[in-house]
Amino acid sequence: MTPTEIILHQQSRSLEIAFDDGARYKLPFEFLRVFSPSAEVRGHGPGQEVLQTGKRNVLITAADPVGTYAIKLTFDDGHDSGLYSWSYLHELGQYQDGMWHDYLERLAAANASRDPK
Repeated sequence: MTPTEIILHQQSRSLEIAFDDGARYKLPFEFLRVFSPSAEVRGHGPGQEVLQTGKRNVLITAADPVGTYAIKLTFDDGHDSGLYSWSYLHELGQYQDGMWHDYLERLAAANASRDPK
């Protein structure tokens, strides 16, 4: 699947993406930052994930295409090492509710906050 439209909504802090299969998703910047596909966030193997905290107000400062398969997002907290493939963005949209719910549970279990310190 390939995106047919990508819109950054700075005011609502969301990335809207439409795909050629008819799917359309609005992905909050915070969600994209927390689920970055980078090794810095995901680790280098199972169980090495790093819980992201304090990202509630994060902004995307740049969105650059990478070939014909991905987009590189740059966040205002300096994070810019994740390449978001079209299939990964589609997956994030498809499973957003469950992933967000799990993230909030992990945050609560760690007694951590979405708010910056």
